[in-house]
Amino acid sequence: MCGRYFLEDSSELRPIVEEMNRSPLLPLFLKSPGAVVCSGEAAPSHVVPVIALSRSGKRAVFPMKWGYTVPKPGGGSRLLINARAETAADKPTFRESWRGHRCLIPASWYFEWEHLTAADGKKTIGPKYSIRPEAESVSWLCGLYRMEEGLPVFVILTREAGNGTRFIHDRMPLMLPRERADEWIRPDADPDKLANEALTAMFYERNN
Repeated sequence: MCGRYFLEDSSELRPIVEEMNRSPLLPLFLKSPGAVVCSGEAAPSHVVPVIALSRSGKRAVFPMKWGYTVPKPGGGSRLLINARAETAADKPTFRESWRGHRCLIPASWYFEWEHLTAADGKKTIGPKYSIRPEAESVSWLCGLYRMEEGLPVFVILTREAGNGTRFIHDRMPLMLPRERADEWIRPDADPDKLANEALTAMFYERNN
């Protein structure tokens, strides 16, 4: 899964953040609860820079809130922050987004907590790790988005973890190499084919 990631104030990410800050949507988000994150750690319900196609079909950066609002069985609602890439095309919640509302979430790295199993079978949470693709300075996380109350919201797609990080968690974000990342948001692209090209070789570092 992916429940936290980090945005560095870097030369690569700064223009993306600056474009988000110029978006006419940003003041609308500022009227509602939830932090706008330009750098630092991003968490569910935060508003962050996300890349998608504009109405004119051009690549653009938009502020989007992390999480789809979905009803809870007993009443009320909850935030859904991830979607499984293997099943998103078939799930009613994600089917339309998979077909035509795909997005990229730029990050420096994502965080994951090691999932441990004790001798008695009890599961516990271990140390926190920073993880990013090898030989990539930006992690291009693949996501889906939709509109809620006139504002865009997104989820991050996940896939089975690669061998190198499976000891931390059995899932990881779906990430593409930079040269293929922009294809993800094209409406004529085949998301299933692109998902098969996801990066799995990761550099990881344990946080103190």
